Amino acid sequence: MGKNPLKTLPSPSQFLRIIVRSLSSDPHDPPFTPLRKPRPNQSLPPPPELPASSYLPFDFRYSYSETDPNLHPIGFREPPRFSPFGPGRLDREWTGTSAPAREGLGPAEQEVLAEERRRICGDPLSEEEVAELVERYRHSDCNRQINLGKGGVTHNMLDDIHNHWKRAEAVRIKCLGVPTVDMDNLCFHLEDKTGGKIIYRNINILLLYRGRNYDPANRPVIPLMLWKPYAPIYPRLVKNVAEGLTLDETKELRNRGLNSPPLMKLTRNGVYVNVVERVREAFVVDEVVRLDCKYVGTSDCKRIGVKLRDLVPCVPILFKDEQIVLWRGRTQ
Repeated sequence: MGKNPLKTLPSPSQFLRIIVRSLSSDPHDPPFTPLRKPRPNQSLPPPPELPASSYLPFDFRYSYSETDPNLHPIGFREPPRFSPFGPGRLDREWTGTSAPAREGLGPAEQEVLAEERRRICGDPLSEEEVAELVERYRHSDCNRQINLGKGGVTHNMLDDIHNHWKRAEAVRIKCLGVPTVDMDNLCFHLEDKTGGKIIYRNINILLLYRGRNYDPANRPVIPLMLWKPYAPIYPRLVKNVAEGLTLDETKELRNRGLNSPPLMKLTRNGVYVNVVERVREAFVVDEVVRLDCKYVGTSDCKRIGVKLRDLVPCVPILFKDEQIVLWRGRTQ
């Protein structure tokens, strides 16, 4: 017969004796490392002043490149009073889609901000300086890299860029997913929101330079978003009857597009820099084009359709089973 394991456990009095011994002040007695006493001159950093105030002249949004400020939502999935910056942490009011900048910025103040941006950028880089920076930061093993995904140029990414600029003159940005459909839009928002300069662009790889006179100690105040806000509800992208067509003509175009061979097969988080050009070339011959977006995701399919509608331009007439059917419209 084996021993009963319950009889080997210590009694409550023995437990108390063990605890008291472990809390002994003798450094050779306890089995644990004694706590370090704080240094007398060591002080904690002061807490940030709230609410935070930022002089940046643009509206704070979750994504700058993937949202259209001119498109107004028809509903919200969460109450607009819940600011993603946290209660009382920002001196701007959250409207449900953005935190608008201070109104009344006159031409004189705008000119002062523009002059300050030009001062930080300094003189343009020479070809030798650009070549040196490109050779230092363009490689895939660069440790100063930021991955840009489906969210595009997000608000918190601005803080990441300035953190890299503390120790590096440029940061490498690798772009993937839906934002790569419009790389010009990405470059514009990166330069406009950070004050930097794109000095290298190759397919989906960008190098963002901070400027000659950039001072990390005087970087702009960028309050962080504590969570990603829910996307609001926008009007339907695809109408039952396309504009300029009848219901029967719309159904016939949809059936023709679904039964036609796909122009391209898009992968998840791929590089879509040539999609717009390919669709434009296809519309020279065909009236309807289908894109195979299997495994891309329904939400990404709709985002791609919105960008193609504005860039090609064209009319999305169907999103079904991760397939995009585009009509070139009457103006082609």
